[in-house]
Amino acid sequence: MANITPRIALVTGSSSGIGRATALALNRAGFRTIATSPHIERLDALEAAGCEALHLDLTDESSMVEAVETVEELHGPIQVLVNNAGYGQYGPIEEVPIEAVRRQFEVNVFGLIRMCQLVVPGMRRFGSGRIINVSSVAGEVSQPGAGLYHATKHAIEAISDTLRMELGPFNIDVVDIQPGPVATNFAETAIAHIPDTGLGSPYLIFKRNLVATTRDMLSFKRPDVLTADEVASAIVQAATARRPDTRYHVGLSSKVTSLLHTVLPDRVWDFAVSRLVPADRERAH
Repeated sequence: MANITPRIALVTGSSSGIGRATALALNRAGFRTIATSPHIERLDALEAAGCEALHLDLTDESSMVEAVETVEELHGPIQVLVNNAGYGQYGPIEEVPIEAVRRQFEVNVFGLIRMCQLVVPGMRRFGSGRIINVSSVAGEVSQPGAGLYHATKHAIEAISDTLRMELGPFNIDVVDIQPGPVATNFAETAIAHIPDTGLGSPYLIFKRNLVATTRDMLSFKRPDVLTADEVASAIVQAATARRPDTRYHVGLSSKVTSLLHTVLPDRVWDFAVSRLVPADRERAH
């Protein structure tokens, strides 16, 4: 990878948050950066900064195929794929419509898998490559009210670990990025996806607490909450290291949470985490 200038990097979900910060950071690091989004009109600022904008919808097969073919025709094989796109489908699992469950996996997991399938042949022809999957410490732990989102991140962990072994013989690295809480628009998007099932819902108090907890955990004012730029810095490190780590726990919160989940018995973990989103009383805001 080091003897090709500029190296070609494609970033999914580049219109905001971690994806936007990553596209800018890779561009500054000397990559020819392809910033993608299903809303290409939101990429104007990235184009002005030197990135190339490309339409890409992870729920549309033809869009994914066309995007990869376009990049390869213009620039050759993609050498770095950053699978960043995703969102949080929050709410009690009992109440989330199955169509919403399918869409959560379509964007967060199935789109990621398909992008890997599409870029790997080019990487193999080139002789090397790097796939960087933006997971989360949520891929190691679980929280009530966010189980479906966590399920997609657990899936990404398994996919990354398996791909790393399958693609290693072809000199293709697979890296997992596991940030702790990040201050982006993620919280409000997740809150907006909590199903509104009316005052008769048995989860009414729980969902009110879930909203408050989500906003608190991802508040820009909390000192332990990461910025998108901090996560982007870790991604650039993973993209440029001669031998990258298999996973990067970004931020103290990610490291501590992972450690606690490893050493605590399940019942103790369940008790502690359930207190964050109580179901029987409204928590103090």
